[in-house]
Amino acid sequence: MKAVLQRVANARVDISGRTVGAIDAGLLVLLCAERGDVDALADRMLAKILKLRIFADEAGKMNRSVQDIGGGLLVVSQFTLAADASAGNRPSFIQAAPPDEGRRLYEYFVAQARTAHPVVATGEFGADMQVHLLNDGPVTIPLQMTA
Repeated sequence: MKAVLQRVANARVDISGRTVGAIDAGLLVLLCAERGDVDALADRMLAKILKLRIFADEAGKMNRSVQDIGGGLLVVSQFTLAADASAGNRPSFIQAAPPDEGRRLYEYFVAQARTAHPVVATGEFGADMQVHLLNDGPVTIPLQMTA
């Protein structure tokens, strides 16, 4: 399972001109389920995201988590994180989970996030989305969980 975290001042997802998910300060989580991923990887990924200390404390040091600041999570499915562009000019996405399994893992991750954290917004799995964000820092962190 892969994720790219972006610390944001605010972020939103629009589909066909309609906002479907939005947060103020927090994390935009671009999430990709890969072939062979299981619920336990999603659980580990969520635990890491919620505890990752990438927000400034009173001294300006990255020492606070999204939970510490009461920030939001905006979780967006992004199968293109599984891209392999090592051969040729067209990326291959064969490492991405098949659509049904990708949707199931995405929905599982979101459900677990909503259980563990008070502010969780989402995009829509498989939709053509426009993601708007004001990156804070900028701080962008790639994460990968493997079995």
